[in-house]
Amino acid sequence: MDKNIIECGDYQFTHSLNLKKEAVRAERDTLSLTAGEQTDLFCDPKGVATNTSAPLLFSTVDNTKPFTFTVKVKPLFTNTGTYSAGAILAFVDKSHWQKLCFEQDEEGNHRIVTVRTVETSDDNNHESVDSASVYLRMSSDTKVIGNYYSEDGKNWHLVRIYKNEYPAEFYLSISSQSPKDKAHTCLFSDIILEYRPVIDFRKGNM
Repeated sequence: MDKNIIECGDYQFTHSLNLKKEAVRAERDTLSLTAGEQTDLFCDPKGVATNTSAPLLFSTVDNTKPFTFTVKVKPLFTNTGTYSAGAILAFVDKSHWQKLCFEQDEEGNHRIVTVRTVETSDDNNHESVDSASVYLRMSSDTKVIGNYYSEDGKNWHLVRIYKNEYPAEFYLSISSQSPKDKAHTCLFSDIILEYRPVIDFRKGNM
């Protein structure tokens, strides 16, 4: 992991992984992150197609405190971009992480997707979304982590909840991936980290 301070609005990422200098561009409150060809973050349960080459930007979170991480994600999808995505992550290392994605599926639909990895990855497709961008949110009360999405930043929908088994300090991250296309660019904005949990873990509201 490289030390790489990148600011987006009032938010600061301090480290990066798999990042080429030309792949990231910050303009005021929007950060553009481009993934190169055949980049992904997935630990194949069969051990055949593991790929941990996707570019990531990191900031440290104190997991002994409640927190909520919210980001507006706008992938620049293309017709050939199967599995291209923008994502937010809870990241410990390359074999221990979870991502919440806005991703293009095999039929060209744009879906909310979660992948949770402890040595190997599961892979879960959720709702199809017609909006060009979505808000993604992870929230913890120190005991559980909830995953949510919203099309307007106001009305939130539950995607996934699981036990918070992460260490006292880990990384909150953003990432772009391009497993099938030559490249994929995603725009990230409205990045907010608050040290308080959502009010209702079934609804995801603050």
